[in-house]
Amino acid sequence: MASMMLNSVNYGSSTTVKFDYMGLKPFKLNQSIFCVRPHSIKIAPRTLTVRAGEARDSGSVNKTGMSDEDCEAAVVAGNVPDAPPVPPKPAAPAGTPAVASLQISRRPRRNRRSPAVRAAFQETSLSPANLVYPLFIHEGEEDTPIGAMPGCYRLGWRHGLVEEVSKARDVGVNSIVLFPKVPDALKNSTGDEAYNENGLVPRTIRLLKDKFPDLIIYTDVALDPYSSDGHDGIVREDGVIMNDETVHQLCKQAVAQARAGADVVSPSDMMDGRVGAIRAALDAEGFQHVSIMSYTAKYASSFYGPFREALDSNPRFGDKKTYQMNPANYREALIETHADEAEGADILLVKPGLPYLDIIRLLRDNSSLPIAAYQVSGEYSMIKAGGVLKMIDEEKVMMESLMCLRRAGADIILTYFALQAGRCLSGEKR
Repeated sequence: MASMMLNSVNYGSSTTVKFDYMGLKPFKLNQSIFCVRPHSIKIAPRTLTVRAGEARDSGSVNKTGMSDEDCEAAVVAGNVPDAPPVPPKPAAPAGTPAVASLQISRRPRRNRRSPAVRAAFQETSLSPANLVYPLFIHEGEEDTPIGAMPGCYRLGWRHGLVEEVSKARDVGVNSIVLFPKVPDALKNSTGDEAYNENGLVPRTIRLLKDKFPDLIIYTDVALDPYSSDGHDGIVREDGVIMNDETVHQLCKQAVAQARAGADVVSPSDMMDGRVGAIRAALDAEGFQHVSIMSYTAKYASSFYGPFREALDSNPRFGDKKTYQMNPANYREALIETHADEAEGADILLVKPGLPYLDIIRLLRDNSSLPIAAYQVSGEYSMIKAGGVLKMIDEEKVMMESLMCLRRAGADIILTYFALQAGRCLSGEKR
C-alpha cells in the first residue's frame, strides 16, 4: 500500500496546521500503514438548534429564502452551511490484529454491504404473478383435509374452492390449476369421464369463469384421475400403456376443457406426440387461443406420493417408468424439449422442481419458450414437516425454495405454497 504524504491542511484563509506521522512499523510485505495526528486543531463544537415549527417531519430546517446565487456566493466566501460531521470509523473489537489491506481490486462484498445495496443488485425477483396455485376439488360440499399435505384440502367445487380462489386473488395470485378427485364409480379402463363436458372439471371451470372472468385457469390433461387402473393412459392386458389410443382420449379431454373456458391445457401424461395432436384438435374446434403447457420433462419421481393420496390415483399395479422419464437422465430432456417445441407447445414444464434445478436451467438455456417448474407435493410436505418439527424456519425455507426455482430459470411455478407465499410477498398479516 502506497504511503500517504500529507504535509499540511489549510483551514480558512490564514491558518495552516502541520501534521506528523505516527503509526506502525512497516510490514515485511514492503507495505506500510500510517496514522495521522495533528499538532493542534481547535475547532469549536457546532450545534444545530431546531426550534418548534422550524422542522418538517423529515427533520430538515426551514429554508432561508436565499436565492441559488446567494447560496453559492456564501459558500465561495467560506460561509459553508452546517452539515453532520464525517462519521467516525467503527472500532474493531479488542485483539483484532493490525494487518495490511489485501491488494485486491475486486471485493464482491461491496455489493452486499446493506439491504438497500443488495436489493439494487438482486438478479432474480419473485412476485405473486409468478405463482400458479394447484387446487384439489371434489363433488362434496365440505372441504376434506389431505393428511399427507398439511394445509391442503379437497375443496368443495361450489363453496370451498370459490373461497380459496378469492383469497389467492386478494394477494395477487390469479392463476390456478385444477386436479379432480373423481368418484370411483365414474372410473373405467379408458377414462371416458375425462371428456364428459358436464364432468367435475368442466363444471368447475364454468363456475369460476362466471365469478372471476379474468382468472387464469390451467387444467390437467391425463387419464389417471379417471382411470380404474390409475395410469395416465389406457392399459393393455399385458400391462403396456397404449400410446396413440391414449392420445386420442387426451385430445377429447383437452377440447372439453377448452370449451368450458380453460385458458391453458396441460398434458401431464408423457405420451409421445400428444402436444401436436392436442394442438390440432384444439385448432380444429376453434380454440386457437387456448395455450398448451406441456409437461416436457416429467420424471418418474418418488416425490409425488402425497399428491396421489390427495386424488386416490395411485396405479393399481406397476409404476409409470415406461412413460415418465428416468431421474438419472439429463440429455433426454432436450429430446422432449425439441419435440414439444416443434409440436406447438406454448410453455414447457419441469416436474419435480427443486431436485431438478439442472433440468430447469437446461430447458431455459435451450428454449425461448416460457419455462414452468412444479414444486410437487413431496417437496411441499417435507418443508411443512420440517417446520412443524422446528427443524427449519418454514416461511424462510419456502421463500428461498421458490426463489431458487426462479433463479434456475422458471418463469412460473406451480406450488401448493402459492397462497402462503403470496401473503408473504404482499405483506399481508395472517
